[in-house]
Amino acid sequence: MPLTASVRVRVLRFRAWVALAAGRTDAALAVFDRLLAVMPGDRHALASRADLRERMGDRQLAIEAMNELVAAYPGDAAGWFNLGYLLEASGMLSRAGEAFLRACELAPDLDQAWFGLAQVRIREGRLDEAKAALENNTRLQPLSPHGWYQLARLHAECRSDDEAIRIIRHLYGFEPRVAARLERETGLVAR
Repeated sequence: MPLTASVRVRVLRFRAWVALAAGRTDAALAVFDRLLAVMPGDRHALASRADLRERMGDRQLAIEAMNELVAAYPGDAAGWFNLGYLLEASGMLSRAGEAFLRACELAPDLDQAWFGLAQVRIREGRLDEAKAALENNTRLQPLSPHGWYQLARLHAECRSDDEAIRIIRHLYGFEPRVAARLERETGLVAR
């Protein structure tokens, strides 16, 4: 008796899980490809395929897979964020910025997307936009030092020393090592 599509999908998902648990990424990738043949546009399979291709070192195929995901699910902020990450890692800054911005529009509370957008804008030399993105990131993640660190560096680079010192003082309240590192790197003294 032939399996229904629903049962076949569940069996394939289980096989992919077993392959991943066994560390067999190539086998898992093949299973996800079979799953997509049975259930085209399956969100989990598309995302998993992109992740596995990246893990296997084929970023271009990972980008293609993630492009398939955002084409099938244009409202998926996580998909846009992951696409932005892959594009940035490939040096495709303009497209990465667009993907991160789309993720921010879809999920304004996705702090990682704001941080990714800021990183791209810094690399593009669009520092005012980077500052705005970092301000959103630090508002959403007030105790994460990464956004604060980058924001202080930007202010120091733009000769807004008072603002950089204010951020370094703020960091001394919960991340003194990061604050001390900023003082060493920028030459600014906040204490």
